[in-house]
Amino acid sequence: MKRLTTALLATAVTAGALAFALPATANAATQATTAVTAGSSGYDYDEYWGPYRSSNHRAKATGWIGVEWDRHQRSNEVHVRGKLYDLDHRTYRQGGKCGYVKFQVNHFGDDGWSGGKAYKYCGAGGAKQFHFAEEDVRSVRVKVCQIELRGSYPTRCGGWEYLYTAESE
Repeated sequence: MKRLTTALLATAVTAGALAFALPATANAATQATTAVTAGSSGYDYDEYWGPYRSSNHRAKATGWIGVEWDRHQRSNEVHVRGKLYDLDHRTYRQGGKCGYVKFQVNHFGDDGWSGGKAYKYCGAGGAKQFHFAEEDVRSVRVKVCQIELRGSYPTRCGGWEYLYTAESE
C-alpha cells in the first residue's frame, strides 16, 4: 500500500510539473518566433495577422502587414499582403457564396475610415493572393464576409479586426 501511494504521489508531482512547464516553454517559443520575424524584414513594424473568418466560417483571410516610416517619423507606408479563402463547398444553387475581404484605412489628419480595398474570390477550396500599399496611415482594419457570385452586398460578416494602429507601435 505504501508503494502504491508513493507511486501515485510521484506521478501526480511529475504531471503537475509538466503542466506548469509546457505553457512556459510554448510561450517562450512563440516570443522567440515573433522576435525573429519582427524587424527581420527590413520594415519598422511587421506582423502576421489572422486567420479571420466570416461569421459562418465559410470564408477566411490571413496575411502579413509591414510598416515603414520615413527618417523623420512623420510619414509611413503600409503594405498588406494576404490570402482570401473560399471555404463554401455548396453549389450556387444550394446557396453557396464567395469569399470576400474588406479593408479600411484611417489616414493621418482624417477623422473617419476610408473605403480601402476589397477582394472577392469564388472557388471553393482555393485561395486568392492580394497586396496593397497605402501612405500616411494611422490605422488599418479588416473584415471577412461572404458575397454572392454576382452580388455587390457582403453578408455573414465577421467583426472588424484591427491590424495596425500607429499609437500602439
